[in-house]
Amino acid sequence: MTAATGLVTSTHRRHYAVALDDGRAAFCVLRGRARTIACGDRVEVDVSPNGDGVIIDVLPRTTLCYRSDAHREKLIAANVTQILGIVAPDPPYDDELVHRWTIAAESSGCRFVLVANKSDLPGFAALEPRLAPVVALGYPVVRTSARNHARELAPMLEGQRSVLIGQSGMGKSTLINALLPDAAAKIGEISAALHTGRHTTTQTTLYPIDANSWVVDSPGMQEFGLAHLDAEHIASAFVELRPLLGKCRFRNCRHDSEPGCAVQEAVERGEIKPWRVTLLRQLLADSARRTRTWA
Repeated sequence: MTAATGLVTSTHRRHYAVALDDGRAAFCVLRGRARTIACGDRVEVDVSPNGDGVIIDVLPRTTLCYRSDAHREKLIAANVTQILGIVAPDPPYDDELVHRWTIAAESSGCRFVLVANKSDLPGFAALEPRLAPVVALGYPVVRTSARNHARELAPMLEGQRSVLIGQSGMGKSTLINALLPDAAAKIGEISAALHTGRHTTTQTTLYPIDANSWVVDSPGMQEFGLAHLDAEHIASAFVELRPLLGKCRFRNCRHDSEPGCAVQEAVERGEIKPWRVTLLRQLLADSARRTRTWA
């Protein structure tokens, strides 16, 4: 066994594909069960001549994208700079889920981009009113069609380490194949090495774009909990609330029915959307529930 460092490019349960810095590929297991690993992690490994290895350490992360509820956490990707949320007119998607993605991005210091896929479908125009609130918050929206090469999205990937998230059926894997024609072959190679089934349901995979950019394709998800965030990080992740934070009468204001709440006053003036405050309260309640459970 020889020591090496590399980038985790695929994960399936406790098996990992690692692109070593010397150009080799290693297929590894994790030593111990006290840590978790995600695509995008930089790791130290002991690797044998045949390419089998053991991950012995995880190098410091700059960011970590994950979701959680009161009982468990699910890592999605590490060291990302950009979260790409994908929606489409079919199948139907959840608007609240989109806004949870924005909170995840803001709390991690990542850029958020909403990708509206399947622009070739007749029902695509009906999405526009649902995209408008995201645009109003200052987030870019890219309208594209994975079946027509998705050229509109390519510039957004340059110089970014991205993770693509969305509900099942939105076209994430088709989008990856449109942007990176060799991706399908790589999916097959990695799946065979990790002994996995279909990529779209079992495996998270990282695809290099150039020396400074990559994109992670994650399995479809129907929910996105953020219970791991504390109250301060949740509130500051709502971009429109930032000018109001610290201006409430009470320092520990929950932005509900407290007198002198700057957020509620902004809602009454029509400056803040009520449904965004409803989401804020839900996330604060989830965070408090997790704190009680883990105490």
